[in-house]
Amino acid sequence: MHNRAEIRLATLADAEAILEIYKPFITDTVVTFEEIVPSVSEFRQRMAFVLKECPYLVCVVDGRIVGYAYAAAYRSRASYRWNREVTVYIHPEGQRKNIGTALYYALIEILKKQNFATLLAVVTLPNEGSARLHERVGFKPCAVFNQVGYKKKQWHRVGWWELALIPPEQAPVEPILFENFDEPSFLAELFRKAAEFVKI
Repeated sequence: MHNRAEIRLATLADAEAILEIYKPFITDTVVTFEEIVPSVSEFRQRMAFVLKECPYLVCVVDGRIVGYAYAAAYRSRASYRWNREVTVYIHPEGQRKNIGTALYYALIEILKKQNFATLLAVVTLPNEGSARLHERVGFKPCAVFNQVGYKKKQWHRVGWWELALIPPEQAPVEPILFENFDEPSFLAELFRKAAEFVKI
């Protein structure tokens, strides 16, 4: 019998479960350059801040969160407001099951609907799995920064990927903040389609 996968919006009540996924990436890897595990309260505040402007999604399998993805602002200057930096984390038991693809599929479609123009993703190198995921959903490598993150007693390289949501000759439309995004039917159908990507 196949487990049931669901893609949905995260709620602040999910903070502890999401942080449990993120925590080992902080303590055991260089995937993130964060070094101190935040408290659940702090992490919940981060989520609340993101949800004002952008989607925060989770993948749930049989009632358990196994992955999450979100978008956040890229720099603060006004002319950067059409860009968003995207992030995805998958529990080790959920990897290689298209969960990242499902989350990104939904996330990207919502960000398009919000009128964002360019998405950026940052990956500590080397990371072939993350590179393949981003390129599978349409991102293209655009830059490499050398010697920018020092963790686990060594320097690390960082690769940047970009995804244009509108053609370069098109002027952008003012973004819609996620707290003002009222599209329940669109989201329900999108999440249904996204869940079909998951292979459990």
